[in-house]
Amino acid sequence: MNYFISGLCVCSLALSAGAFIQANAAQPSAPAAAVIAGQPVDLTYAAEKALPAVVHIKYVQNSKTRTVEVDSNPFGDFFDPFGFFGNPGQGQGGRRQQQVQTPKKEAAGSGVIISADGYIVTNNHVVEGADELTVTLNDNREFSANIIGTDKNTDLALIKINGKDLPTLTIGDSDNLRVGEWVLAVGNPFSLNSTVTAGIVSAKARSLGANGVESFIQTDAAINAGNSGGALVNTKGELVGINAMLYSQTGSYSGYGFAIPTTIMNKVVADIKKYGQVQRAMLGIAGMDAHKWIDAQKAQDKEVDLGVNEGVYVDKVDPDGAGSDAGLESGDVITAVDGKKVTKMAELQEFMATKHPGDKISITYVHKKKSHTTTITLKNEQGNTKVVKQADLDILGANFREITDEKKQQYNISYGLEVIKVGKGALANAGISKGFIIQRVNNETVKTIEDLQKCVKDASTSKDPVLYIQGIFPSGKKGYAAVELTE
Repeated sequence: MNYFISGLCVCSLALSAGAFIQANAAQPSAPAAAVIAGQPVDLTYAAEKALPAVVHIKYVQNSKTRTVEVDSNPFGDFFDPFGFFGNPGQGQGGRRQQQVQTPKKEAAGSGVIISADGYIVTNNHVVEGADELTVTLNDNREFSANIIGTDKNTDLALIKINGKDLPTLTIGDSDNLRVGEWVLAVGNPFSLNSTVTAGIVSAKARSLGANGVESFIQTDAAINAGNSGGALVNTKGELVGINAMLYSQTGSYSGYGFAIPTTIMNKVVADIKKYGQVQRAMLGIAGMDAHKWIDAQKAQDKEVDLGVNEGVYVDKVDPDGAGSDAGLESGDVITAVDGKKVTKMAELQEFMATKHPGDKISITYVHKKKSHTTTITLKNEQGNTKVVKQADLDILGANFREITDEKKQQYNISYGLEVIKVGKGALANAGISKGFIIQRVNNETVKTIEDLQKCVKDASTSKDPVLYIQGIFPSGKKGYAAVELTE
């Protein structure tokens, strides 16, 4: 169970990478922010520092040939993949395979160079699914980029180009930002390279219900499609956020832009570099802003008295989670963590996003109108404090191949992966032997080795690291197996 749940869903538009918009955007000392009363703030210093380190990212997803199944008889009633009705793999009119070509996709976004040897931070949605990434610097140099790691929950990604002595942007502390402070949004909106817009910090710790983990900096600096992954910069020329989203009914900027704070970014980047993926600490609760819960109860004409009006209302507690171990119960209100006041869920999310499984934190909460403080040892999603690593196919201890036409005819099926060799590993432990044909894993259709690889990776980092496999034994009998991925 996640340690959070959004209190209210807010429709928002994430910035796509350029062409398509998705529903989901020895240093000289810096001058003082505003020294002369009545004069505009001078943002030229910040712009000069930021522009060389903000890059244009071109995304390409190549055209691919896919095999799809269609009815031989367009009036066939249904498709029965496992033959529960006596006709495996066929509808009333039978099934046939057809080759289709997916279109090539090109798009664009932005990124920020954070190290002189070529590490670049951007949004996950800028690079997700890319076959090719081309990075263009402010001085028009071009590099091919590799994806080092991504984190969909925070919509962040780390990529790398091979370069030396590249311009970088100093990373500032987003916690020090104040509402009303001037900031710049730097990026490549609509592929208009090296664009700078100015505004103020409109709000902090904003939650939109778009990502799994979010505590956005809201700004009225103009952010548009293509700005995704670009820099939000303070007047000192320091990176304080990664531009990620806009709120709009049209897909274009209408006054509300959102950036991921560097407090979250720093943890994600460090974990990807060290572990290959984010090590996410879980509190083991689901809840919402206390004031939203109170308002919802009042709307139903219910009397409410929690003893406090601000904080995070605990709606559910995972019985195996860290919160349960510390005594949290449904109806409690979390008011502080490590002595820092918490008034809403987004603030708690931002705090948790900086922690690792095994970390101990102090938590203050109100239970039946009385305040308590206790120490909690945080856990990972699997309920322990170990480092979570994505498993590879090697953990299965077997070799696979896509089924041959002969096997398709023999078993009257149209897809599957055949186990052609079994050694020591998870498959052997589960009783699956050579000749077994895998067709579905964790309710996902498996046609290729890449499909199986994705299932293994997803399951290995989930709360339930098990593959639930459906397939066919060499005898033709359908089989089911649970394959544990823990080593």
